[in-house]
Amino acid sequence: MLTITEIINRNIQQTPFLEEGISEGLINLSALARMFKPEIEKELLKPVSESAILMSLKRMVPEIQSKSKAHATPENTATDITVRSGLSEFTFLKSDTILENQLHLLHELKDRRDYFVTFTQGMFELTTILNTDLENKVKEIFQAEKLITHLSNLAAITIRFSDQIVNIPGVHYNILKQLAWHKINIIEVVSTFTEFNIILNKNQVDTSFSVLMKYFHSGD
Repeated sequence: MLTITEIINRNIQQTPFLEEGISEGLINLSALARMFKPEIEKELLKPVSESAILMSLKRMVPEIQSKSKAHATPENTATDITVRSGLSEFTFLKSDTILENQLHLLHELKDRRDYFVTFTQGMFELTTILNTDLENKVKEIFQAEKLITHLSNLAAITIRFSDQIVNIPGVHYNILKQLAWHKINIIEVVSTFTEFNIILNKNQVDTSFSVLMKYFHSGD
């Protein structure tokens, strides 16, 4: 049988910003207890006092704060942050010829050292993000493929990490959370072992870069 604490914990986990607010002491716990009360009573099939809910919330606060602190990104995890503008995105439906065309495009780029290109292959789609000046080349090579979407005026913020990034929980979550707090729309995220690329509309790059620089240097 579920307990009050288990229901509260589940609700908080489903709302990351609520967890952040509790951790920072920004949430009125009494008001939160009143908000949770109807749902808790519905699930437990019996009346529950606000004081019992409030007591459970107060017991959870130290654990939430400890968890939030553990997920904080140390300043020295990011070794470099760069911005690249002038990007476009193409998404095609996967087909028997899509990989052959992907190889064709890479062959065309083999003598260039200044290009940005990523490929992401899912169950049903293949997405490539690359320099806008390569749009015509993509349209030519993939002309027989079914185009799902084409986006232009994009930019990438690339964050390079030390190779210890794999051992640090919550790093990517905390980065994306900073942008979400500032209502920045993320179109794609593409990562390698030590690089994390955030694809955005170019008109949001300046704000995003400023937010991330402030975040990574907040301890300086």
